[in-house]
Formats: sequence, C-alpha cells, structure tokens
Amino acid sequence: MIENFKNSMVTFDTIILQFAEQGEKTGWSYIEIPPDIAQQLKPGNKKSFRVRGMLDGLAVNGMALMPMGKGSFIMALKAEVRKALHKNSGAMLQVSLEEDKDYKVELPDDLKECFEFEPEAFGFFNSLAKSHRDYFIKWINGAKTSETRAKRIINTVNAMLRKWDYGQMLRAMRKE
Repeated sequence: MIENFKNSMVTFDTIILQFAEQGEKTGWSYIEIPPDIAQQLKPGNKKSFRVRGMLDGLAVNGMALMPMGKGSFIMALKAEVRKALHKNSGAMLQVSLEEDKDYKVELPDDLKECFEFEPEAFGFFNSLAKSHRDYFIKWINGAKTSETRAKRIINTVNAMLRKWDYGQMLRAMRKE
C-alpha cells in the first residue's frame, strides 16, 4: 500500500516565490506547479484541486493548487508551513505531491445549528459550489478565539441571507 502511495507521487525541485503587487495575493509566498507536472497530478484539469505529499520531508495534505493560466498552478505556503520548513522566498524546496482524493471539509456543528434557525441561508449555502462552501468553513475554523469564531459564523449566515459569495462578504466587511 505504501509503495503504491509513493508511485503515484510526482517529485520535483522548485524555488519558493513571493508575489509583489498582485491584488489579494500581494505578499503571498508560493510555489509554482508547471503545466506538465499539473497534468501528471490531475490530467485534463484546469480548476483548483487539493494535493497531499511532502515538502522537504514535511508531510502536508489538503493543500490547494490554484490555476494561474496557461496550465500552470500555484500552491500558497502559509507562514506556519514556511516556519516548519525553516524556509522563505528564494529557498529551494523538494516537492512530492499527489491528488488528495480523501480531502473533505465538514460543516461545523455550531454553523449547522445557526443554519437551523435560518433555513433560507442554509439553502443558499448549499447552492454554492463545494469549494466555495469550503472557503467559509475554513475561515470559521481558522478563528483563534471563540469570539472571532462567533463573529465569523454570524457574518457567514448574514452573507448567505444576502446571497453573497465569500469574496462579496469579505469586501463588505472591509468597508465596515
């Protein structure tokens, strides 16, 4: 079983890059996944998808590959990943990846409970693409305090009532 896991991995060396001025991605650290490697990971795919594997021996899973045009993808490297790697932009990185077919994001109980009081909001939430629902769930689960988590749940339910996607909600929150 482990041999099979290793055989489906695509391994390559790359450099950690960082966006300069790139809209919402400004300052992000990331690695580029060239078109030929992206095609080995998920042939014929042009949409965002999840991968798992190793970054310099650090096991990762559920990491998103986002399309950047012309067949190439990027994988954002959050601060905690770079810290665990002891690397920043400009550093070389050995990457071994495969599609993460087991990745699932579960609806948190506290959000589910709020949706029970707002069935219309829940209906709109369920009409969104799974990847878009996952944005909201990960944002809620990423809260560091219970107060922040509660605010994020309220903002999510209100966004669903207004029929807003994740980006619309964030833009509206910035204006407040």
